[in-house]
Amino acid sequence: MSQTYFARVADQWDTVRASMFSEAVRRAALERAALHPKAVAVDLGAGTGFIAQGLAPLVAQVHVVDNSPEMLAVAQQNLVGFPNVEYHLADGAQIPLPEASVDAVLANMYLHHAPDPQAAINEMARLLRPGGRLVITDLDEHDHTWLREEHFDVWMGFPRQMLWEWLKNAGLVDVRVEDTNQSCNSTSQASGEQISVNIFVAVGSKPQMAMVSAVQEHYRQIALSGSSCCGPADSPVSETAIPLDVIQPKLDSCCGPATQEATEAEISLGCGNPVALASLQPGEIVLDIGSGAGADVFPAAQRVGPQGKVIGLDMLDEMLARAQATAKRLGFANVEFRKGDALTIPLEAASVDVVMSNCVINLVQDKGQAFREAYRVLKPGGRLAVSDIVTDRPFSPILRANPESWAACVTGALPENEYLALVAQAGFTGVAAARSQSWTAEDGTQVYSLNITAEKPA
Repeated sequence: MSQTYFARVADQWDTVRASMFSEAVRRAALERAALHPKAVAVDLGAGTGFIAQGLAPLVAQVHVVDNSPEMLAVAQQNLVGFPNVEYHLADGAQIPLPEASVDAVLANMYLHHAPDPQAAINEMARLLRPGGRLVITDLDEHDHTWLREEHFDVWMGFPRQMLWEWLKNAGLVDVRVEDTNQSCNSTSQASGEQISVNIFVAVGSKPQMAMVSAVQEHYRQIALSGSSCCGPADSPVSETAIPLDVIQPKLDSCCGPATQEATEAEISLGCGNPVALASLQPGEIVLDIGSGAGADVFPAAQRVGPQGKVIGLDMLDEMLARAQATAKRLGFANVEFRKGDALTIPLEAASVDVVMSNCVINLVQDKGQAFREAYRVLKPGGRLAVSDIVTDRPFSPILRANPESWAACVTGALPENEYLALVAQAGFTGVAAARSQSWTAEDGTQVYSLNITAEKPA
């Protein structure tokens, strides 16, 4: 039925669309798509090319997909000046493009016309290359049934949590569902009722699973060799590193032991000092995510004292062995080291007072899941203290696909606004952040460390 409707309104659709929502919706989608000049993008349910008109100047190729010949004909007229656009008369359930062939899929006001939204999202995710982005803009759930009758909508919008679950079910990571601060406005032809429905934007990324083994091997070699800091001495990260005094932490410290006393005990791989950020108190229970050889665990243990406890969590047996040997040699009785990762923390809910992490979350494929796990294990009123690497914009795909740069705490980093959005979406409140001085990556991206504090509501 929707095909018949769009065939009838195709010639007037640009005017109809402009009365419903503005170009701000397109901007909200494009700015979240991590686009770059060599990217290949898909505009699904493209209609007359509203999204594609914004995409085409920004990327190398755009695939415009719609199941209405009439709408596609208008899209071709609207996009006549762009030779990098290819048109596909196809249904969103079976997009005629190979698996892992595009960098971004954008679907604006398409999903509420899809008979099976989860299947449609799965098909969009199928197209994405590792690191690619899916961006969906659509309507919040509403009760205006006449939209079904007059516009042939299949769904009356969606609860945002449902979108989040659908993107996660499709295997996407760092999923966010946010407000565009825009509305879709419409007037019933039958009753004259005027409505305004909020528009959300849902974003998810295809994981880069090849990076997981690269990260593990990188840090395994560090554990075995006993080297310190976030990479070789000539890397951009080490050039901006500040030594870390393990025994007496300083707020501006980073990346490497400062004293002979510390060099035997620790391999420091941080980019800040969450121990100082956390304002630890005697008797508190602390979790350090990605604790490595214990560079932050041991000073934290001194802060919380014998009545407190610090739990170090790391995925590598080699790091755990070094940390446990150091704890035994230095006589730390209030520390414990467990094997595990940030995505599935082996602790009970509401069991710790503080979660801290130092230059680790950037290495994780699903940073949003890491923050949700941190939130889960914190007691009500508990605190988050994280030092990590972020950027001013997405890295180029070439850098994002570089395992060495990812493992060196660089190209796994997210833009600051996306990173902080994931912290807030996990449920944290009072999120505060302070930046370090930035350095410039080879693709022009500004890279810097960020010190973040937040709380779980009491």
